[in-house]
Order: sequence, then structure tokens, then C-alpha cells
Amino acid sequence: MSSKDTAKLSAKFQICIPKAVRTPRQWRAGQEFAFIPKGEGVLLVPVPERADLAGLAKGARPDGYRDRTDRV
Repeated sequence: MSSKDTAKLSAKFQICIPKAVRTPRQWRAGQEFAFIPKGEGVLLVPVPERADLAGLAKGARPDGYRDRTDRV
């Protein structure tokens, strides 16, 4: 890892994500992220917007699934 791909935590607990990391992933200002603890580190994952999820379940068949009325 080169020195360009590192960042320091500021006194306000903020981190600037290096351009070499942001640009290929097309991350933009104001985008929301989730922090997922992984062992000694943290996984940074962008939270998808509602429009990005459109068509995700295309072809799913809702018939034949149990609902609250047929529970014992």
C-alpha cells in the first residue's frame, strides 16, 4: 500500500477517502455507507439507493409462500 492510499483520522473523527480508492468505485459526496466490523478491521460498503434496487427480484413468484394467516 502506498502512502497515497492511506488516511489519518482527524480530531473530529473524520477520514478523507483517497481519490485512488473513490474514483474507480464512482463514490460521490453525500453518499451513505455502512461500516461492518470484520475481525480487527472494518468493511466499508455503500448503501444502495432505492432506484438501484429496482428489478432486483424480477421473476420472483410470490404465490405459494406462507403468510401470517396460515401459521399455527
